[in-house]
Amino acid sequence: MTWMDFLEEQVELLISNLGVSEPWVIYLRLLAFITVLTLLSTLAFFITKRIIIHYLYKLFKKSSFTWDDLLADTKAFDKLAHITPAILVRLMAPVIFSDFEQTLPIIIRLTDSYLIVVSMWVVFSMLKVGESSMSRLDLFKDKPLTSYFQLIRILLYIVTIIFVLSVLLGKSPVYFLSAFGAMTAILLLVFKDTILGLVASVQMSSNDMVRIGDWVEMPKFNADGDVIDINLNTVKVQNWDRTITTIPTYYFITDSFKNWRGMQQSGGRRIKRSIFIDANSVKLVNPEMREKFKKIQLISAYINDRQKEIEEFNAKNNIDTSNLINGRRMTNLGVFRIYIESYLKAHPKIKKDMTIMVRQLASENKGIPMEIYCFAYTVAWVAYEAIQSDIFDHLYSTASFFDIEIFQEPSGKDFFAVLNKGDIT
Repeated sequence: MTWMDFLEEQVELLISNLGVSEPWVIYLRLLAFITVLTLLSTLAFFITKRIIIHYLYKLFKKSSFTWDDLLADTKAFDKLAHITPAILVRLMAPVIFSDFEQTLPIIIRLTDSYLIVVSMWVVFSMLKVGESSMSRLDLFKDKPLTSYFQLIRILLYIVTIIFVLSVLLGKSPVYFLSAFGAMTAILLLVFKDTILGLVASVQMSSNDMVRIGDWVEMPKFNADGDVIDINLNTVKVQNWDRTITTIPTYYFITDSFKNWRGMQQSGGRRIKRSIFIDANSVKLVNPEMREKFKKIQLISAYINDRQKEIEEFNAKNNIDTSNLINGRRMTNLGVFRIYIESYLKAHPKIKKDMTIMVRQLASENKGIPMEIYCFAYTVAWVAYEAIQSDIFDHLYSTASFFDIEIFQEPSGKDFFAVLNKGDIT
């Protein structure tokens, strides 16, 4: 006779002595054992979680390694506390339910299923630690790790479901795998977004299309800001107004978007903006204007060299220079364009190793566009806007030195000025 048999006999004898009828003795004994098992399981859970795991985390914190600190920070082993009572129930169930042959298999299957689920919880916790550890490495900082770990979790969920169903129904896992094969069409429909997201994530990673931290612009979704998260189903973009736009991952494959990473890596942000010149203010440079331009330091050498070239050409071709329209002449607009270009090349916050160009575009109803094309020596938004504003402040204020007028649409003030002069009635 084992100690458990002896204990059963003593419990049954005690219950019988209390005056309980014979048919109910076995049920009351079962109830008593279940109560004791519940108390022991609760005690085992408390000891495991509050004492063993508590000191285990302290040990991780005190160790010289850094990777094990994540195990403590994420409380990766908290789920182990659920395994201890489950194992205790699994060991004691055959003894406690020995007289209940129909109930025992159900208890064992439920316990085994619970052990499978808890084991998967522990695996998920370890995956979370692995994801956190890898995301801190420079090699993986801009990679969509979340997408890959989500895929692993989905696969583990499917494996867990298969094993739990296998235990509960007493069927081989192969049976459920074949059933899943028959349900492929339904699974494809249910997991459509996940599958599309997976394909998109792989393509985005292999082609290096989008990284976490990239500045992307996708007008279709009103997204304009930094990518803060990439997972299987969505890409989160934090816009400049601090709002967050969530975009399905596969749209980064099917739709067009702008990635500003190249600009950020170059260290310079492009300035591409025009000022509009009033065509009525464009004129040939006469001697008085030329002498005035020579006093402008940035273009004095240009004026001298250009005038020498023009005089040689006119003399060689016997051109009558008494009339300004004859021969070659400088224009105030051309001189202004050279001045802008010289100003940009001398500007300390414009990158000299990248394109610097001032070009005249086709005239339109707003005047003659003079486009400034260069790169600021920063990619920071606020600093970039300050540099761009300073440049155009200077150009607007210096245009008058070249007898150039900036075009703008007539306003109420302009009409009143004309009326006051008496030009119209």
